[in-house]
Amino acid sequence: MAELREIVEFLDAELRISEISDYSGAMNGLQLESERPVERVVAAVDASLPVIEKAAAGGPGLLVVHHGMFWQGAQPLTGAFFRKVKIAMEAGLAIYSSHLPLDIHPEWGNNALLVKELGLVDVEPFFAYKGMMLGLKGRFAGARRELEVALERAVGGRVHVCPAGSERAGMVGVITGGAGSEVAKVAEEGVNTFISGEGPHWSFPLAEELGVNVLYGGHYATETFGVRKLAEVIGSKFDVPTAWVDHPTGL
Repeated sequence: MAELREIVEFLDAELRISEISDYSGAMNGLQLESERPVERVVAAVDASLPVIEKAAAGGPGLLVVHHGMFWQGAQPLTGAFFRKVKIAMEAGLAIYSSHLPLDIHPEWGNNALLVKELGLVDVEPFFAYKGMMLGLKGRFAGARRELEVALERAVGGRVHVCPAGSERAGMVGVITGGAGSEVAKVAEEGVNTFISGEGPHWSFPLAEELGVNVLYGGHYATETFGVRKLAEVIGSKFDVPTAWVDHPTGL
């Protein structure tokens, strides 16, 4: 078992929670406290009711997520929101969330881990956003189709492709999650093939006009890497068992 306070202090410092700007609903950091010692760490992408029900079934612990409890903003403690808070508190389940701080972390981040899985080389940060670099870009030696296969293997499912650019993947930009709408700005930064989770409908025809390949790997699927790694790091440092709650949305 480990003390929640020690884990939170470690995560806040390593993820630079107080330094990184984010969407207000992200509320990065500890979102629900527990008075119980942390007996296990559970990783999940979303702090949704089905996820909390599954995580709480194992008893006291810490649930680490990417999209936290307040993603839709302030809301009354009624209905499903009340139920998930009640379930977590009765189980002694604390909840910690990290959105952009985890996306951009150089070792444990969604971008860094996906880039590593894809085998990109000469990797460097790119895409400035609110004083930080939101993505990573690097070169892929093979063809676009080879990159598509590598991405499907990494995310464990089908990838939607806009084959608007060269058959060679070239310079590949990676911003996990819902960054598909940024295809124009990405193209301006010399990216030949853009990988994200999802984008609006108009991002596909715009990519065609710009001559940029876009690989949509799924919002959920491209953001499983960071929380799973975070649980592994916590488990190793604080000597507690870890678990993974997989609750894909298909989006």
